[in-house]
Amino acid sequence: MKSSTGKYYQALDHIRAVAVFVVFVWHFNHFDNGQLASPLVFPLSLFTEGHTGVAIFMVLSGYLFAKLLGNKKINYPVFLYNRGLRLLPLLVCVLLIIAAQAYVDDKLNAAFFIHLLKGFVLPTLPNGGWSITVEFHFYIVLPVLLITAIKFPNLLMFSLIVFVGARVGFYILVGEVQSVSYWTIIGRIDQFLLGIIGFRLKDHITGKKYLALPIVFFFLVFWFYFDTLGGFYNPEANITNKVLWIIIPTIEGISYAFLIAWYDSRSRPNNALISRFIALVGNYSYSIYLLHFFFVFEISEFINSKIIALSNPYIVLLAAIPSFLVILPISFISFKLIETPFLRFRKSYLR
Repeated sequence: MKSSTGKYYQALDHIRAVAVFVVFVWHFNHFDNGQLASPLVFPLSLFTEGHTGVAIFMVLSGYLFAKLLGNKKINYPVFLYNRGLRLLPLLVCVLLIIAAQAYVDDKLNAAFFIHLLKGFVLPTLPNGGWSITVEFHFYIVLPVLLITAIKFPNLLMFSLIVFVGARVGFYILVGEVQSVSYWTIIGRIDQFLLGIIGFRLKDHITGKKYLALPIVFFFLVFWFYFDTLGGFYNPEANITNKVLWIIIPTIEGISYAFLIAWYDSRSRPNNALISRFIALVGNYSYSIYLLHFFFVFEISEFINSKIIALSNPYIVLLAAIPSFLVILPISFISFKLIETPFLRFRKSYLR
């Protein structure tokens, strides 16, 4: 998708497509109120811990805005206005659908609306909406981060140390840190910051293609190790699992920031069919991300009960691929009818 500045980066749409597919497979694997499939063999364990797809989106946000804004000055209210036009229409539609479901289930009451309103401040909105709240928390501090990146770049690295230290303190006080590392800006700020740093170091990363493969390898090894410790849903299974959540956002941020900068620097616009299709998926990724919650669990349950038993983790992964394709027409309609009409009202926020 073109930004309000008129620029389009196909490589970043490719990355969005990967992120939303990983998230989709993650949820496809968790029907019937729990994790069905056991950990996949290395390196496919990325998909049984597919919550990491959210981290890709977060790092990409930091990278993209650093790329778009650079050293330019922005009209901050107009910037927020544009981001609202981009994110809120579909989010509001999703919340209205959820409210209609609550009405049918006789659960539409004051507590329901209070919970939704709180979700615009706290990261508690349903259907992945919590991550949009975290994204807006990032927008609040974005101008400060961009100025810091230009004038005091070393301070960004120091900020990472501060936030890691804050999570250490939270762990000591509470006995766990996953709740803030995964769900809140306290953990996600690392990924936004590293996205910005990744872009600022892009010229240094461009010539380091020999590092891309080792980084992918060691990240997947780490993710497989984390998966064997119990993964996302079993933090109590191992003390190491609980402690790792202090640095998991940082590890994700470093890995994805390098790979995004590397891929962006080497990728050129490509009209090949596969490249265009992947970019199209990335273009629809926001609709896929918010809407797939309405379908993904029902699809996997239908396949499990009517077509083939999803008791083997590799069958689950294979079944997720055509199921993902089923969501694309719905996301196309959503993109055209809900997202696109509001984009024409965007204004230039660059000064």
